[in-house]
Amino acid sequence: MNDLPNSSPPPSARPQLRLHWRSLVLCFVISFGIAGIGNALTELGPWYYQLKQPPWKPPDAAFGAIWTTIFSLCSVSAWLAWNAAPTSGRRGKVLFLFLFNGALNICWSVLYFQLHRPDWSLWELFPLWLSVLWLVLGLWRESRLASLLVLPYLIWVSIAGVLNYNIVILNGPFVQALQRFIPAST
Repeated sequence: MNDLPNSSPPPSARPQLRLHWRSLVLCFVISFGIAGIGNALTELGPWYYQLKQPPWKPPDAAFGAIWTTIFSLCSVSAWLAWNAAPTSGRRGKVLFLFLFNGALNICWSVLYFQLHRPDWSLWELFPLWLSVLWLVLGLWRESRLASLLVLPYLIWVSIAGVLNYNIVILNGPFVQALQRFIPAST
């Protein structure tokens, strides 16, 4: 009667498994905490609606779904990389990469939506994009899956960069500052 193998983990493994799931929840809490700060800084008021937008810009409603997906993928990515890192130093690197990126993400929202400076946010987008690339490359050593889960974020920040650039070009006062460095085309 007891010939069936026991499919549940041994009692000694259960706390470890529970700890991993708690760390996944913590990754989601931190990730969506950063997203919440960025969302709180995003004001779609009269200033935003007066900006000329390129015709290919996604509808405003799509941004919430896109960012929710990206922050969810980053939560799982951070969790996988953290648990795959064999030393505390490498786990610290994983934490640093994600927190540094989160700070740059929040900074972009401040520049664009609070200070109403799409031109400054365009300049800040370069370090933000590099930090996402750094995540992709830096996580590869810990977990290839964790690294691949960040690729949609890299793609989205690239698209957002082109959108940011087009908004700067389409909206007069920002073009003057930008033309010193990037040729404007209309």
